Amino acid sequence: MEIIENYDTLLATLALTMGASWASGINLYAALLVLGLGGMTGSIDLPPDLAMLANPLVVGAAGIMYVVEFVVDKVPGVDSAWDGLQTFVRIPAGALLAAGAVGDVSPAMEIATGVMGGSLAATSHFTKAGTRALINTSPEPVTNWGASLTEDLAVFGGLWVALNHPLVFLVLLVLFVAMAIWLLPRIWRLLKAIFRKIGGWLGLGDGGKAAAAADPGPDNPRDIAEQIVALQKLHAAGTLSDDEFEQGKNRLLKG
Repeated sequence: MEIIENYDTLLATLALTMGASWASGINLYAALLVLGLGGMTGSIDLPPDLAMLANPLVVGAAGIMYVVEFVVDKVPGVDSAWDGLQTFVRIPAGALLAAGAVGDVSPAMEIATGVMGGSLAATSHFTKAGTRALINTSPEPVTNWGASLTEDLAVFGGLWVALNHPLVFLVLLVLFVAMAIWLLPRIWRLLKAIFRKIGGWLGLGDGGKAAAAADPGPDNPRDIAEQIVALQKLHAAGTLSDDEFEQGKNRLLKG
């Protein structure tokens, strides 16, 4: 019986530690509000190092900031700027919440837990921020609003599952991390392609250089050979993909 109790306690501690970190990477203030209100009402038995979250001042501050984020997070473009600022808040907070949730352990274990918590918060934060940046390329705001509401519900629902069904939460968390590892490189490549195309439209940066190099019109005094050399340099630097390089070269040769 004691072994079972210790197993259940370990699962509950691990789920709270990882759940608080994961949630803070998506919406820190929602996570603080859930833990703080739960501690105030006695529905959540907070570890001693997190007991301060139940303080009315902390709960009030978390509530105000949650309302601010709820509004800002629904405005396309502004939400991505907010995510950029929150990079310096969510990730350290995730590390601190993890270190506080683990309980009475050695300093080395507390630091290790904080590192893991910060890493998990960074994973959920960058997954959210990257996804929202892609959504913001769509001119309509409805998708943005839906994503924001879904994220809020995920935080509230995820923490509820972590507190009431820790094993289920840990399984879902493993699946989330696996999905994020698969998704983040693809999000980054898509964002790079989008920014490069925008740069080409505006004539800025390497995107503008690629467009100019592939344009043999009268406004570009360089001959075709020089333009192909310019394309080769951009291709070698990784600015142009193989397909983009071939298309640009063919366009120049066909004149």
